[in-house]
Amino acid sequence: MDKFLITGGSPLHGTVEISGAKNAALPAMAASLLTADRIALHNVAKVRDIITMGKLLAYMGVSVATSEFPAADYAFQAHTIIDAVAPYELVKTMRASILTLGPTLARTGMARVSLPGGCAIGARPIDLHLSALEKMGAEIVTSHGYIEARAPRGGRLKGARIVFEKITVTGTENILMAATLADGETILENSACEPEITDLIALLRKMGARISGDGTPALRVQGVTSLGGAEHAVIADRIEAGTYLVAGAITNGDLTLTKCEPLHLGAVISKLRDAGVCIEEAGPGSLRVRGVKKLVAADVTTEEYPGFATDMQAQYMALATQSEGASTITETIFENRYLHASEMMRMGAHISIDGRSALVRGPSQLSGTTVLASDLRASASLVLAALVATGETTIERVYHIDRGYERIVEKLSALGAHITRVHAPSG
Repeated sequence: MDKFLITGGSPLHGTVEISGAKNAALPAMAASLLTADRIALHNVAKVRDIITMGKLLAYMGVSVATSEFPAADYAFQAHTIIDAVAPYELVKTMRASILTLGPTLARTGMARVSLPGGCAIGARPIDLHLSALEKMGAEIVTSHGYIEARAPRGGRLKGARIVFEKITVTGTENILMAATLADGETILENSACEPEITDLIALLRKMGARISGDGTPALRVQGVTSLGGAEHAVIADRIEAGTYLVAGAITNGDLTLTKCEPLHLGAVISKLRDAGVCIEEAGPGSLRVRGVKKLVAADVTTEEYPGFATDMQAQYMALATQSEGASTITETIFENRYLHASEMMRMGAHISIDGRSALVRGPSQLSGTTVLASDLRASASLVLAALVATGETTIERVYHIDRGYERIVEKLSALGAHITRVHAPSG
């Protein structure tokens, strides 16, 4: 497995371009299963999860074409779905593979999807997806690690009123896609409001879907009999942008982020400012972050959008280790998302965990050592900690970070970081 070697102590300076949002591109790719026509996507980050989804769609019979790096453009065309099965071998590393369930079932009347894998950050049950599809008339059986779903007689799902018991991003996306081809109106209540969902709705509308209520917890979908092709540019990755904002602040640097969307970063920017970070808009789609002499402790609680994203919790913890005072971090979304804390403690951080809360006392002088990445965002937090640690830090299992951060070594190196990738020996 590849690993990163990072020598800390260098402030980051310069300009970094933010990539397209992985979490917007994945459902957009899955939406190609809804039509026989061509779906062209632009601004797609070339990260491991995107590559995996492309392989999965190709296995199912979708024609997948991609331009050469660095132009991140993809085209998908599912003339016919030759295999309505998402096998375990392609699903085990990526939970977003469940997004093939709704559109495949809606278009073909049946789907068989392996129960997904992904990051080890706690239970992310898909029962909300399944119960919603059952309300739309689907018959669902789970056996031998697979979900098998069939549409009602006639092959078409039925519109229904669905109230999600808990806010679910992938659940909202999955049922939203399924509802576009359902017979009648589907009402989704207590839906997630993330920008990635609004972006998916924008694509579906271009394909001919009839959807209203985007940006609110109440979505209405009038089903149609077929959808067509479309061309769409994926929104900027707000989590990558937030990560680089923390990188600039924690290293006492001066960074300009381009091709980002400040409106999607409201909660993160507000909390970083509470911690003393200087952030200002630097033009359309641009943000500038400058380091300060003293970061100050500030409490944070993760919440569904528009609250502070759980995907920024680990990165904020890294910042809190360098802030003066005690910061309380409360994780309300996932129950097992502090695996990075023990690795930071090995680097010298003062962190105590009590259930869903973490108390971080700073500032701490971190020192380089060997640490293990446990999930995607934990990987990013360890990179941030390593950037301010004395000596060299080795981060192992960086395949996690490759799932969601495009060219992170190249981007950080261009900003002045001392970071190299050591490739695993072949054979």
